[in-house]
Amino acid sequence: MWVWIIIAVVLVLIVLWAVGVYNGLIKLRNLVQEAWRQIDVELKRRHDLIGNLVETVKGYAAHERGTLEDVMKARSAAMAGGQSPAQQAQSEGMLSQALGRLIAVAEAYPDLKANQNFMALQQELTSTEDRIAAARRYYNANVRELNTKVETVPSNIVAGMFNIGRAEYFEVEGEERDPVKVDFGQRDATIPPPSGYAGGTPAGAPAAPSAAPAAPSAAEATASGPAPTAAAPAPQQAPPPAEPTPPAN
Repeated sequence: MWVWIIIAVVLVLIVLWAVGVYNGLIKLRNLVQEAWRQIDVELKRRHDLIGNLVETVKGYAAHERGTLEDVMKARSAAMAGGQSPAQQAQSEGMLSQALGRLIAVAEAYPDLKANQNFMALQQELTSTEDRIAAARRYYNANVRELNTKVETVPSNIVAGMFNIGRAEYFEVEGEERDPVKVDFGQRDATIPPPSGYAGGTPAGAPAAPSAAPAAPSAAEATASGPAPTAAAPAPQQAPPPAEPTPPAN
């Protein structure tokens, strides 16, 4: 009798443990889905801002047709539905690269850079990128926790029984770029000086006085003959003798 009671208690405990693990896995999966919806909202906002940015650039640089078309094609690919997080990340990476080329083209147009609409769109786009980065960190943290539960024992047994699999991370490729380095320090010796700069003296500056000529060597002195001697000073004449004084009377 006691044996059956013990077995029943053990079975009840196992069922309660399995239910707890299952509920925890479902909760993590829902958190992952919710985090992905937040990313999706910010991505849609990003796509709208990029479309408006392209229209603004087109008004000032319509002849940059190739760059504008590349951005619009990458935007259309990123907006395509039914993509997994990994596929979406690849599409967003391509869009970021095309957008970078568009911004580089815009730098050549001072009127465009000073346009208020263009500046506002850039600020909104920067703010949206920051929100996407924050949402991506939250999403990836939940994905990591879910995948850990799915892959570790004994929770992986429950996950396998109910077909709860791993989730994909969202990592945008090509997002990080090397910062632009501006060096105002001393000029490197390997870099050629600018035009009009020769020998460390700017063009038009008075030349430094040349050094005194070196003394001739002994061989050069012998070949050129004996050096002329200085003329001896003329002998100084003796003063005339003094006249005798006449005797007193």
